[in-house]
Amino acid sequence: MKLLVIKIATSHEVEDALSVFSQDNLNALGTETRNRDDFKKAGWLHDSTVVEMDDIKDLPKDTQFIAYFDQEADKDELVKKYRAKLKELKGYGLNIGEGNIRTSYIADQDWNTAWQKYYHVIDFSRHLAIVPKWEHYKPVFKDQQLIKLDPGLAFGTGNHKTTQLALMGIERAMIRPSTVVDVGTGSGILAIAAAKLGAKKILATDISDEAVTAAKENIALNDLHNISVHKTNLLADVKGKFNIIVANILAEILLNLIPQLDSHLNKNGQAIFSGIDYLQMPKIKRALNANDFKIDLSMQQGRWVGLVIVRKDK
Repeated sequence: MKLLVIKIATSHEVEDALSVFSQDNLNALGTETRNRDDFKKAGWLHDSTVVEMDDIKDLPKDTQFIAYFDQEADKDELVKKYRAKLKELKGYGLNIGEGNIRTSYIADQDWNTAWQKYYHVIDFSRHLAIVPKWEHYKPVFKDQQLIKLDPGLAFGTGNHKTTQLALMGIERAMIRPSTVVDVGTGSGILAIAAAKLGAKKILATDISDEAVTAAKENIALNDLHNISVHKTNLLADVKGKFNIIVANILAEILLNLIPQLDSHLNKNGQAIFSGIDYLQMPKIKRALNANDFKIDLSMQQGRWVGLVIVRKDK
């Protein structure tokens, strides 16, 4: 069996939008993003971006977005849809980069082994390390928690700045055993991190069947039994309130989540947002203010912003 590969020379500003579009609208089997700047940071032995410098020869100036499809997929129709999406994103004022699209085919067994060289242990913090399931890692601190992942084709491996900002927010918020909902869970990494840090009960939601499957597999890999996974759009059909709501998703989707916070967040609860390009911050601030929430902590790494959000004082 072969896989259809679509490679787009683009910009980091739209990588998340293309990923969501590929998985939710085009039913991609998986996606991958390669940022040239990340690949240049060689010599960091415990960072998942360590690769041979030859691997960046065919990369564009900024970002290469890659989507994988079944070989029977209509190549020309997919290219047409990606071009339309890039045009739409450009219309929003986002930088779409070069916008060149290339296609090819690879044997799926080639992918199953080739992509593993890009993922290694991420020694994230004093309390957490992210470990691909094929890697052996012995923590320096005996109580450092290991998040075991099968990165597969997509859905989050811990190397993206937005995921790391969300992890920092969870570490800060988890000062006692809490109830947590991870909205748009993807690989389940944030839900698993919450469990490893001491959350007593976690709900993970996602609209994608593939993400739900990936999350369940990674939860089982970590032998966790206090995380349930529910397919839904944001917090639709979710009952009850939580101490912590975490969401690492596009700013445009976070705007739809904000009105749902009040009915799902406990009195002194916190919401942790990530996936926000700094240019989108004015919209997020206005929506939070309109719904009686405020930013308690703002974290920024590069152009990406993570937020810890609480209710306004009354």
